[in-house]
Amino acid sequence: MSLLAGLREHSLVVADTGDLDAIKRYQPQDATTNPSLILKAFELPRYQELIDKVLAESCRDEDDLSRIVDQLSVAIGRQIADVVPGRISTEVSAHLSFDTQASIQKAYELIERYERMGINRSRVLIKLASTWEGIRAAQQLEREGINCNLTLLFSDAQAQACFDAGVYLISPFVGRVSDWYQKTSGEKFALEEDPGVLFVKGICERAAAGHYDTVVMGASFRTTDQVLALAGCDRLTISPGLLEQLDSMEGEVTPKIQQETVTRKAFTPLSEAGFRWQHNQDAMANEMLADGIRRFANDQQTLESLITQRLTARA
Repeated sequence: MSLLAGLREHSLVVADTGDLDAIKRYQPQDATTNPSLILKAFELPRYQELIDKVLAESCRDEDDLSRIVDQLSVAIGRQIADVVPGRISTEVSAHLSFDTQASIQKAYELIERYERMGINRSRVLIKLASTWEGIRAAQQLEREGINCNLTLLFSDAQAQACFDAGVYLISPFVGRVSDWYQKTSGEKFALEEDPGVLFVKGICERAAAGHYDTVVMGASFRTTDQVLALAGCDRLTISPGLLEQLDSMEGEVTPKIQQETVTRKAFTPLSEAGFRWQHNQDAMANEMLADGIRRFANDQQTLESLITQRLTARA
């Protein structure tokens, strides 16, 4: 049995890509996207016809580049939804990470676009940054039956605030956490001491101890060893390169996370002040959240620039 097949026995596998060919090849349950992945998809040959169609339609009824990006993201998401049996995550612009009401409005627009294309909201996860404002937006959306995926999650405070808000799914990062600690300390950590792996294991245990319904999905992996070290996590979103490696290797996969054995514990809900203080005390989380928002915003700007170039060439 391949390691990928073995992993599927313990965790739901999600494709961390907008590449339709890779999604078809590895047949994940769900697929996640972000501005960086949409930017890569923008350059893939298989999407050029779709992009031209979206831009032709946009010339008639769109004058806001960010909305053209939304239209493109949903069009790609629509194709992915035809391939995966589960859900497709679509991201609210990183520029709105600190604006609750604007994030909610953008989520409504994305859901409306999907529903006009025949994709029910039950197939979509609205992806938001795990800022206080993003979590508040998710809380309201969840109450209205719009499920959310909270990304760029690096601290226990972010996870607890998401649990308190009843968020459907969170995506704690593995690789970026490990990267920060390796760069800061100059050490290369053994797998059993990997800070990113230990962080996500801790989040899984917190979810189980608090009996929270929120799905925990490990994200941002650097190696197959990191992936396998989190077998048993609810979901794992994995890049095509790592999916290929896992599919090509034989072996047995044993669950490293067994949430049913975790002792129940009550956690105190976080106030805004408590959230901001606890998150601020974690230097890694504070730095990586800001860096992640900047990166996604930069990729959105690059995508908008490419769209402008294509529109200009069409004129």
